[in-house]
Amino acid sequence: MPTSPQPSVALISHGTASPEGQRVIEALAAAVTVDLRQRGIAEEVMLGHVDVQTPDVAEVLSALPADRPVILVPLLLSPGYHVHVDLTEALTAAGATGQPGARDIRMSPTLGPDPRLARILADRLPELHEDDHVVLAAAGSSDERANLACLELADSLADELDRTVATGFHAGGGARLADIVEQKRALGGRVVLSSYLLAPGFFQDLAQRIIADSDDVLTLPLLHEGTGTPPLLVDIARDRVLTSL
Repeated sequence: MPTSPQPSVALISHGTASPEGQRVIEALAAAVTVDLRQRGIAEEVMLGHVDVQTPDVAEVLSALPADRPVILVPLLLSPGYHVHVDLTEALTAAGATGQPGARDIRMSPTLGPDPRLARILADRLPELHEDDHVVLAAAGSSDERANLACLELADSLADELDRTVATGFHAGGGARLADIVEQKRALGGRVVLSSYLLAPGFFQDLAQRIIADSDDVLTLPLLHEGTGTPPLLVDIARDRVLTSL
């Protein structure tokens, strides 16, 4: 019996100017590639970026075989502008229009707000005191769907910790992180920022400046050279491929 061709996989990150951020994203992509190949799910896997770095999405899609399905996995935490505009336009430009003869390119959901991410975040937190205020520190987006996904992840983290978790955003239309930190400080106790960022870079540095010269705490992002690639992140990326087959 004929078998379906094995799909190619395009792992697409946001892109960053941070050298460490670039390295940890590359390490994640390498771990996902090994996992997919060892399990016989995909052999051809490429890493690309929406912004800042190359190759971009168009270059990755043009480099992958046109005669087999391509599964594009956004290595992003929330479905915002880059998903609904940038990646959607890139798929259209690559000929994935749904018309007869079009390329079979399927975009999976983003990595978040998978509840397993909350387990990684919970493991990164220090020992919490009763009067600590836990705040999910997210990048934020002009797309409210992305912000709502962050709030959903905050609920998952609250379930993991069995305590209230607030959410603050660096950008976009949500509650500003700096304002949330000030509000929590006014209540007394320590503010513990749970960094809901995939990798080190601009927003992690900004969060660090917000808590500078205080007893407040900021956790490491999900990917960090000192902690390695969390196996749960590889599991999530693999599941995004499998659900798109």
